[in-house]
Amino acid sequence: MNKKGDYHFETRAIHEGLKDTPWEGATLPPIFQTAAHYHESADSLSKTFAGQTQDHIYMRLSNPTNRFLEQKLASLESGAGAVVTGSGMAAINNACMTLLSAGDEFVASRSLFMSSYTLFTNIFKKYGIRVKLVDPLNLDEIEQAINEKTRFVYMETITNPGMEIADIKSIADIAHKSGIPLLIDNTLASPWLCRPIELGADIVLHSTTKYLSGHGAALGGVVVDAGNFDWAREKFSDFAPFVEQKGNLAFLHRLFKEYHVNFGTTPAPFHSFLTAIGLNTLGLRMERHMDNAIKVARFLKEQPKVEWVNFPGFEDHKCHEIAKTQFNNKGFGAMLTFGLKDQESCFRLIDHLDMILNLANLGDCKTLIIHPYSSQYISFPEDLKNKLADPKLLRFSLGVEHAQDICNDLAQALEAV
Repeated sequence: MNKKGDYHFETRAIHEGLKDTPWEGATLPPIFQTAAHYHESADSLSKTFAGQTQDHIYMRLSNPTNRFLEQKLASLESGAGAVVTGSGMAAINNACMTLLSAGDEFVASRSLFMSSYTLFTNIFKKYGIRVKLVDPLNLDEIEQAINEKTRFVYMETITNPGMEIADIKSIADIAHKSGIPLLIDNTLASPWLCRPIELGADIVLHSTTKYLSGHGAALGGVVVDAGNFDWAREKFSDFAPFVEQKGNLAFLHRLFKEYHVNFGTTPAPFHSFLTAIGLNTLGLRMERHMDNAIKVARFLKEQPKVEWVNFPGFEDHKCHEIAKTQFNNKGFGAMLTFGLKDQESCFRLIDHLDMILNLANLGDCKTLIIHPYSSQYISFPEDLKNKLADPKLLRFSLGVEHAQDICNDLAQALEAV
C-alpha cells in the first residue's frame, strides 16, 4: 500500500490535509467565517502573538480554511510552505516587495501579464525600483541583465498572451550562479502540467482564480516557497532576523509578517473553500482543457479567415521542444491566440459567438475569448500597446465543453467575419 507521500498528484489533490484536522467526519474543509478566534487564557493569546503557537487570532492574520488551502497548494507545488492571498496580483506584489527596497533591481520577462507589466514598470518605478525586461527565451540576455543590484529573476511558465515558454531549469541555474532566487508565475500551466520547484525555481506564484479554482467562482492567489534558497548569504543580510526565526522558510515568514498582514491581502475563507473544491478535479480538468486546446488549434489552423494560430502544441512553434521536455509530454497548456484580418473582424467574431463567452478571465471550465488590444491594454500608450498586444489577436482559453461544440460555435461566428 502506498504511503501518503507516495500518492500520485491527482490523489493528493483530493486527499491532502483531509485527515489532519478533526472536522467531525466532514470530507470538505469547513468555512471558518469568523473575524477573530477566542482564546481560553491570556497566556494562550500572548504566546500566539509571539509566534510560539500556530493558533489563529484574527482573519487578516490567518484562518483555518485558508491554512488548509495553503497546505494543499504547497504539497501540489512540491513546496515547503505557502501563503494564500486575496488575488493573484496580491501574491505577485507581496512576493516582489519581500525582496525589494529602493535602489534595487530585478530581471523579468518582457512578455508579462498586463497587470504584472504595469506593477513592475510603473508602480515600482515610483519607489526607486528598476526592472530590466528581457526576452524570456534568450538565456544570454537574461544572464547579462543581472548585476550587483539584482535581487531576483521573475518569469512566467507560459506567457500571456505571447505563448512563450521559458526554460525554467536553465534560468534557475543562471539565477543561482549569481546568488539570487528565481520566481515563477505558474498560473497558465498549473502544478498538474509543470512544477517549477522541481526544475529549480525558488518561489512559485499563482492566480488561483484560474485553473486551480477552475469554475470562475473564486478570486485568490498563492505564494509557494520551495524552502531551498539560502537566505543567510551576505546579499540578503536584511533577511537575518527571519532566518533566525524560521530558517529555510525565512522568505515566506518575512512575506507574511511584513506584507501579507500589513497590506491586508488575506482571502475570504469562502473563496479558499471554493478553490479547495476546485482542486479536487484539477487533474481531470487539465486533461480535458488541453485535449480541447489541441483539437481547436488544429481546427482554427484550417480556417481560411484565420491568419495564424499561436499554440505551443504545433511542431513549428518556437517553444514546442522545450514545452515537450518541461511538461513531460503531458500537454502544451490550454490557452492559444489566433489572428484575424483586423480589429473589426475580431469584434464581429466575438459578437456572433453563441456559447463561447467574451470576458476577462482564463482557466475557467467554460471556454472564454477576449480581444486584449481593445480591452486589457486599451489604456496603454499606443506604441507600448502595439508591442504587447496586436489589433488582430484574440486570446482563447479552452474550457471543458465538448470540442466539437466549441469548433461549431467558432465556425458559425467566422461566417460573419
